[in-house]
Amino acid sequence: MHIAEGFLPPAHAIAWGVASAPFVVHGVRSLTREVREHPESTLLLGASGAFTFVLSALKLPSVTGSCSHPTGTGLGAILFRPPIMAVLGTITLLFQALLLAHGGLTTLGANVFSMAIVGPWAGYGVYRLLRRWAVPLMVTVFFGAFVADLSTYCVTSVQLALAFPDPSSGFLGALGKFGSIFAVTQIPLAVSEGLLTVIVMRLLVQSSKGELTRLGVLLTRSGEQKREAVAR
Repeated sequence: MHIAEGFLPPAHAIAWGVASAPFVVHGVRSLTREVREHPESTLLLGASGAFTFVLSALKLPSVTGSCSHPTGTGLGAILFRPPIMAVLGTITLLFQALLLAHGGLTTLGANVFSMAIVGPWAGYGVYRLLRRWAVPLMVTVFFGAFVADLSTYCVTSVQLALAFPDPSSGFLGALGKFGSIFAVTQIPLAVSEGLLTVIVMRLLVQSSKGELTRLGVLLTRSGEQKREAVAR
């Protein structure tokens, strides 16, 4: 997913940066409010950011100018909602660009949009939908992480296809090529990330039950009854 430094045309790089900026600004406000009102959540926020950093640093070569790897954004999106994940993901991508040469500064906006914005929102949307249908928590966590990972690469395929349309078949032809090449490595990675996120969530349920209840991940008795009524 990390689109390499200087790989996108300048106009595309600027456009994706402009598109990402409002989400990141909103996320900063949400993060500031969360830390101010619930300072005890700082440790879990740090763990969510670290999870994203470590997983997304595991780089596998893929399409020219890009790479495949887990994203790790599903966990933070489920725990703290997508706006906060936009900030944690942006910080992760910035440090990786500066310290690991993963991605780059000119392509930061595009990478943020795919991994830190669309991925978390898509994964969280699936997670919330399944929760409304009274699907068991760990199943919803798996699919939330799976979709967050896979949707990131769908957006990256769109970004690359827009920048480099196929000479004969145009945007759709390029989209099919980029998407099919990504799929070879990314579908297995998305499944693996979903399973790993479930393992981490199980550990959090054992060690941070009170915090997960406050965040709405674990439901109280009344919350479970309400969810069952909605499912009916």
